[in-house]
Amino acid sequence: MGCSGWWLLWSACVVNTFLQHSAVRVTVREPSVEAIQGDSVVLPCSFFTMIPLSRLSIIWTVAPLSEPASPSQVIVYDQGQVIESPAYTGRVGFTGIPWSADVLLNDTLVSDAGIYRCVVSNPPEVGDPGIGELSLSVLAPPSLPVCLWEGDTEEGGSVTLSCAVAEGVPTPEMRWEKLEPESITLPLNMDSDMSGFVQMANISAQTSGIYRCSVSNVLGSQSCYINLSVYSPPDNTPGILQGVLVSLSMALVLVALVVLVLWLHRSGQERKTSSPKEQEEEECYNEITYTPSLIKRSFV
Repeated sequence: MGCSGWWLLWSACVVNTFLQHSAVRVTVREPSVEAIQGDSVVLPCSFFTMIPLSRLSIIWTVAPLSEPASPSQVIVYDQGQVIESPAYTGRVGFTGIPWSADVLLNDTLVSDAGIYRCVVSNPPEVGDPGIGELSLSVLAPPSLPVCLWEGDTEEGGSVTLSCAVAEGVPTPEMRWEKLEPESITLPLNMDSDMSGFVQMANISAQTSGIYRCSVSNVLGSQSCYINLSVYSPPDNTPGILQGVLVSLSMALVLVALVVLVLWLHRSGQERKTSSPKEQEEEECYNEITYTPSLIKRSFV
């Protein structure tokens, strides 16, 4: 290879090295950041450039966990001007502009969680803008759950106890238990990550008591309560027994009346069928029977 060939190769290496070093290089010191709801958090983004910063541009965007395909703008630095997104106004700001692209996010919300992207360009620097990504997780304690019941509280019926929590990161663990007379954990059926229910069939008086739904995660716990009273219908056995006794008494009286009527009727029939001689003898007998009384009365 001649001198001209070596010259061309050396020139290409120099140009390539210059291009590599002239492009903005972005470094994200922490690929994932965690914050507790309401606290402040720094989103780190460092960059290196060989060109003066008079035309520096920094753009922060976020792709929410709920809509990862729809990123939105958070804050922009463009040639000395800072523009905040309306959703973050008063809550976000650069910490070391123009030497650093770090931003501080205050009063964090659960909805702030997502993938954040830091895009840095510095014309007339050649090459693509430098890009860095990091994920933000915002933890939150469980909100106060809501307890409800539905069903038939009469003895022998069925009752469903339900519990739902609106917020909590990580997802709260749910638990149903009966507190009285002793703590008993109940089998739980989950409708979703944030709601569950307990089904109780053929309930009795022993089912009555105070029930508690507890939701908890690493940041705390919350509970709601249901005071369940099972209705027992009154016992009608004494009333039924009294009715039976009254019915039996009336039946016995009725039978006695029927027997008496039959006896009287039979006696009347026997008198009608007796002979005149028997009737005279009966009358004489009656006279003889009462004669002594008459005699005695005469001597008085």
